[in-house]
Amino acid sequence: MEVLKDNKNKFGINFDENKEVLNNISTITSKMLKNELAGYITKFIKNELRNETEKTKSAENEEDSSVDVESSKDESKSEVVAEESSKDESKSEVVAEESSKDESNGKVMDSSTAEL
Repeated sequence: MEVLKDNKNKFGINFDENKEVLNNISTITSKMLKNELAGYITKFIKNELRNETEKTKSAENEEDSSVDVESSKDESKSEVVAEESSKDESKSEVVAEESSKDESNGKVMDSSTAEL
C-alpha cells in the first residue's frame, strides 16, 4: 500500500506495465512476490475505477429519476385537473337534468291548473 500511495500516478490497469513500474521503483528479487504485488495493484486500481463509474452512474440515475418524478407529478396533476373538470361536467349534467325535471313538473302543474 505504501508503494501504491507514493507512486499511484505511475500505475494503471495493465498488469505487465505495473510489473515494469515495480521493477523501476523497487528491487524485488522474488518473481512471485513481484507478480503478486503487480496483480494486487492492478486489481486495486480497476476496483477504484469501477467504483467511480458506479458512483457516476448512480448519480446520473438519481438525476434522471428526479426528472421522471417531476414529470410524473406534472402528469398526475393534469390527470387530477382532467378528472375535476369531468366531475364538473357531470355535475352540470345533473343540474341540467334536475332543471329539466323541474321544468317538466312545472308544465304538468301549469296544465293541471289550466284544467282546473
